[in-house]
Amino acid sequence: MIELVDTNAAGIAAEFVASRLRAGSPAMSMVMTLVIVVDENGAQDAMQVARQASHEHPARVLGVILGDARGHSQVNAQVGTGAGWTGETALIRLQGEVVKHAESVVLPLLLPDSPVAIWWPSDPPADPADDPLGRLAQRRITDAAAATRAKGKAIHLQCAAYAPGNTDLAWTRITPWRALLAAALDQQPLKVTGGSVTAERISPSAELLAAWLSSRLKAKVTIAGSRGPGITEVRLDTKEGPIVISRRDGRLATFSSPDRPDRPVALKRRQLPELLAEELRRLDEDDVYAATARALARMRKA
Repeated sequence: MIELVDTNAAGIAAEFVASRLRAGSPAMSMVMTLVIVVDENGAQDAMQVARQASHEHPARVLGVILGDARGHSQVNAQVGTGAGWTGETALIRLQGEVVKHAESVVLPLLLPDSPVAIWWPSDPPADPADDPLGRLAQRRITDAAAATRAKGKAIHLQCAAYAPGNTDLAWTRITPWRALLAAALDQQPLKVTGGSVTAERISPSAELLAAWLSSRLKAKVTIAGSRGPGITEVRLDTKEGPIVISRRDGRLATFSSPDRPDRPVALKRRQLPELLAEELRRLDEDDVYAATARALARMRKA
C-alpha cells in the first residue's frame, strides 16, 4: 500500500496506474466499482469484508472515511493492489470542506462503463438514493442490523425511503429461510391461516420475514421474542397442523410439517463477506424486496 498525503482524485488515479505497472499487469479484470462509506473505527473490518467478497466479484474498492467537515480540505489515501485483493483498492480519508463534496473525489475514480455499488456498513443516510454518493451507484447496500443510532427504527426508515437499487443485508440474511419456507409450501401446498416469527429483540430480519410472509400468504404473521441468536423459529399455521422451522443454535434447524417426520436442515448464520457477495451478484432491482419493503412500510403506518 502506498501512502498519499494531501492528494486528490488525479493523484489517486495515477497511483492506480503505477501500482499496476509495478505489479507487471498494466490491465486488470475488474467487473465493478465498490464504494464503502465507513468511519475510522470500522474501516479496517469493512475493507477486510470487501476483500473477501472481491474474490467472487473482482472490483476497484474505494473505502471513503468522512472526517470532520470543518477547516481546510485535505485528501489522504492508501492505494495498492495485491495483498489478497483481486482488483485495486484505495482507502481515502477526507477532512474539511471536501467532506461535504465527497462525490467530487469518488466520481473520477469510478471504473468507466461498469456498474457501481455502494455499501454503508453501519449508519447509512436516511435516503440512500438521494445521497450524493448514493446517486453514483446502481446498487445501494445498507445494514439495519449494524445501525448504532435509532436501531429499532433503522429498517423502517430504509423501507420508507425505498428506491430501485436499494437493498439491506437484513433482507439478505433471510434468503435461506425464504428458500426453505417456499420449498415447504411447494411440497405441501396447504392453506396458511396465520403464523409467527420468533427472534432476538430488535431483529430487522425478523420484521422483513414477517412482512414477506404476510404479504405473500395474505395471513397475519406476528413477531415474538427470544434470546436468539437471530431468528430462532418460524411457524406457519394450517388446518392440517403447523409447519415449523426451529433453529436454536444458529447452525442446525429442525423442520416439522403435518404428517411427516421431523428432519434436520442446515441453516447456518452467514458472515458478512458471504452476504455482501450475494448482494453484488445482482445489480438490477430486487422486485421481491421492493414489495416487502413497501409492505413493511404500510404495516408500520397501520
